[in-house]
Amino acid sequence: MTDIHDLTAVQLLERYASGDLSPVEATRAALERIEQIQPEVNAFSRVDAEAALQQAEESAERWRRGEPAGLVDGVPVSVKDILLQRGGPTLRGSLTVAPDGQAWDEDAPSVARLREHGAVFLGKTTTPEFGWKGVTDSPVYGVTGNPYDPRRTAGGSSGGSAAAVALGAGPLSLGTDGGGSVRIPASFCGIFALKPTYGRVPLYPASAFGTLAHVGPMTRDAADAALLMDVISGADWRDWSQLAPPEGSFQEAITAGGGGVDGLRVAYSPALGGSATVDPEVAAAVRRAVDLLADLGASVEEIDPGIEDPVEAFHTLWFSGAARVVQPLGQDKWELLDPGLRDICAQGAAYSALHYLAAVDVRMALGKAMGRFHSAYDLLVTPTLPITAFEAGAEVPKGSDHTRWTGWTPFTYPFNMTQQPAASLPCGLSADGLPIGVQLVAARHADAVVLRAAHALYEAGLADGVRPPSRP
Repeated sequence: MTDIHDLTAVQLLERYASGDLSPVEATRAALERIEQIQPEVNAFSRVDAEAALQQAEESAERWRRGEPAGLVDGVPVSVKDILLQRGGPTLRGSLTVAPDGQAWDEDAPSVARLREHGAVFLGKTTTPEFGWKGVTDSPVYGVTGNPYDPRRTAGGSSGGSAAAVALGAGPLSLGTDGGGSVRIPASFCGIFALKPTYGRVPLYPASAFGTLAHVGPMTRDAADAALLMDVISGADWRDWSQLAPPEGSFQEAITAGGGGVDGLRVAYSPALGGSATVDPEVAAAVRRAVDLLADLGASVEEIDPGIEDPVEAFHTLWFSGAARVVQPLGQDKWELLDPGLRDICAQGAAYSALHYLAAVDVRMALGKAMGRFHSAYDLLVTPTLPITAFEAGAEVPKGSDHTRWTGWTPFTYPFNMTQQPAASLPCGLSADGLPIGVQLVAARHADAVVLRAAHALYEAGLADGVRPPSRP
């Protein structure tokens, strides 16, 4: 029998509807998991068990009346500690943010939609300071470990959310992604994550990283992500750059006409045309995923999009954004920052407006190139990352030539530049038992294509066997 904490959100809702399970039971199971995993992986920055159980009791009463509040009524969820959540502080992993310095009386748009739909909030998950890098450690929370080996990193910057979902501490979590921050930890932790088309999920307050930053679902599988997208894509007037409401349901889209990928035009790019060295085990696992797409009826061609690595332009945009985040700080607080964050902020502060606009030009050319590419291909498949998880507490793998996290994430940040939907899903384990992720990318606004293909791969068993080996 499947343990309660191993059930997906879709499965929980089915059991609530049948009366076989109560939201209170599911919430208690999730809270117990948090107690078990927190000492080892450090996934949560704050847990509010009392409030969660009260919300669960209220949900249980609605289900008893046959009047659930919404699509995720009673489902335990967590929220990355970058997004505002009413009733508690949002520290963003920084000692420069005072816990008692704000009213903490407002929800971010995605959090507000979850609350309207009856979700049960377990707590906030860890992030590096202001979400600046691709691993999760910070001056406030310390280091977040990998569910498969806590000595290794969970990835970042949504590492706490990925570890929580992987270990059964709630099936749904909200993450943010400015350069790979939901997809990187999803790959390292063996879960699913989607960076939607920019504007599909409203964001407020606006990110200092501008239109690189997306809010996305982190879940057990693509079906749960489609469910969560149907909730968090709701309109919010606070985000002036949001897209119009989606046409139809993401849940319906992944199974429409029987689902599947038959006839889908798929481009497979083993290295995205770049010079990144992909670990042979990663390359083999991703190739198996591509072969499975072909077996399921997709038309697959090995081809590169023909784009150049935009890392320098990305650095200009990213480092400038980081500098803007810390600009109001005095010298006393500057010394409290993560040393790596101080370094990139100093670099970002030295850029001129002309540097920034030149980076925007690179971004526009990249978007045009990918738009042309997707006129011929529905889906682009790459590795999510060229490596598996490395030692925790380091920004780059020991002994590597990289100086910044972007050096080992060449497949993620380009699609923040282009604002395209991109997802990571597990496609196997390495010889030492670490998850490997495959990335699916579609044209802007084609989020349903990504979700549909990912769902087909899950249904075909691609992720079977990807499960932390030593769960408490």
